[in-house]
Amino acid sequence: MHNSDEFRIPIGPQHPALKEPESFSIALKGEKILGVDIRLGYNHRGIEKACEERTYIQDMYLLERICGICSHSHSTCFVQAVEELASVQVPKRALYIRTLIAEFERIHSHFLWLGVAGHEIGFDTLLMYTWRDREIIMDILATLTGNRVNYGINTIGGVRRDITDDHKRQILEAMEKLEERINYYIQIATQETTIIKRLSGVGMLTYEEALKLDAVGPTARASGVARDVRKDDPYAAYGEIVFNVITDSHCDVYGRTVVRLKELLESLSIIRQLVNNIPEGPISVRVPRKIPAGEALSRYEAPRGEDVHYVRSNGTEKPDRVKVRAPTLANIQAVKQMLKDRQLADMPIVVAAIDPCFSCTDRMVAMKSEKGASVIKWQELRNYSIEWYKKHGVDFTELNKKLA
Repeated sequence: MHNSDEFRIPIGPQHPALKEPESFSIALKGEKILGVDIRLGYNHRGIEKACEERTYIQDMYLLERICGICSHSHSTCFVQAVEELASVQVPKRALYIRTLIAEFERIHSHFLWLGVAGHEIGFDTLLMYTWRDREIIMDILATLTGNRVNYGINTIGGVRRDITDDHKRQILEAMEKLEERINYYIQIATQETTIIKRLSGVGMLTYEEALKLDAVGPTARASGVARDVRKDDPYAAYGEIVFNVITDSHCDVYGRTVVRLKELLESLSIIRQLVNNIPEGPISVRVPRKIPAGEALSRYEAPRGEDVHYVRSNGTEKPDRVKVRAPTLANIQAVKQMLKDRQLADMPIVVAAIDPCFSCTDRMVAMKSEKGASVIKWQELRNYSIEWYKKHGVDFTELNKKLA
């Protein structure tokens, strides 16, 4: 029987609390959340399909643009699968450089998240501080790779750029500065009453629920789940690095904050080990354009959690299939549990606590007819999108002529 006190409100796909298009349909009783329906797919760009029409080298740069914050994550995860198919032995120096960029990316991602979290709870001073310190990492990335985002450091068989002794000196000096700042943020998080009270008990996800819902990354580790691909299934240079998997038992947004802050210190330690122990040698090996037929699954611990790339080759220079499972897709189901029985005002920080990237969940649903499934070509998908927007009042005809 319908209760007149219960009602449903939409949040998104366009909403001030959301940085990307996403649709939440929230059932409420007063200000209390009874349940949440989540709809994905507003940012579908057809990247997986586009990979089938491009070479492996082209796909590497395309997949890097799934997410600007996790660009190295997607690029590395993909090339690892291709290198496995090609039976390529990547030089150890290249693996160290990949790992170095990975940890820089983790630091800049966690700083970005900390600033956004501060903004969501009205602590904009924290946003200003963390994003200022994040610039130290962005400058290093620009120096090492030539880009602040979408670094383009990877190539199939190694990396494109080497690091010099001068780079090593700059990196170690930057780590000293950042360690002081990170310890300050840890002090704020553990002593600032406003943060502790606002985040504690919000967005609860127990150890059992985290396992049941297959949560990944800091979201899982803040619920006591010691799951980290870098340790569980080492790749790149992680098998030669000493580091701890950071966990916390608070099981809430506060715990997710503590995990990310302590992971920053671990990243500093990893970077120092990499810089001080990087081996000499080449940074890449030649790989044939045509990749032998087969299939491979690659795992990678992105800043948000486990990233998975599946690649199937058919013996040509273009893949037969590319499939991406980004960490946001793994964590989105946990959001429904975290919001249950919470206040509506908690919704922005609970969603932000998984550090969502809805672009990474790039998805499209294909409806099967009675005649069976059909395969759609990349150009057909593009034309379908153009016609769909025309029907809804947006005509890209003139723009397409200019691009042609």
